[in-house]
Amino acid sequence: MSARKAFARSGYDGAGVREIAEGAGVTAMLVNRYFGSKEGLFAEALAATMATPIILAPENLGLANPAAAFAKALVSITEKDATPLDGFLILLRSASSERAAEIGREQIEKRHQKVMASLVKGEAALPRAAIALSLIAGFQVMRQMVGLTALTDASDDELVRILEPLFEQLLNA
Repeated sequence: MSARKAFARSGYDGAGVREIAEGAGVTAMLVNRYFGSKEGLFAEALAATMATPIILAPENLGLANPAAAFAKALVSITEKDATPLDGFLILLRSASSERAAEIGREQIEKRHQKVMASLVKGEAALPRAAIALSLIAGFQVMRQMVGLTALTDASDDELVRILEPLFEQLLNA
């Protein structure tokens, strides 16, 4: 948990193993022993944030209309007073690091993209899944971080109405 919080707060480059170890009540040497390196710790912290997805939650995946569930979940996690998710913040604040971006890409492709692609009907499942994930991340940035007025002032119902057919198109084109 210490690593997740440190990477979410400061990104890959800004978080140090000593700081993370101190937050966990252990030594940096112990962290390195278990994770091998800061890269290993980062990968594990990121994987932990993906272990319990909200949008790609099992209960949403099994629905007759997952597009509607995805739209509702995305709008819900980006509501005005919602705290941005650790995994989102870790990726956002670490994107300028080439190595962190590689690790992030590996984790996303292995987890979220694979799950999303399994729902896609038709051709080009991986690119369509990647576009759906890009839609999710972009919406989070613009609504939750940038605070784009058109997104923050719109009602949740209106946003769901707009997002649902986009997800539907990506999943069922």
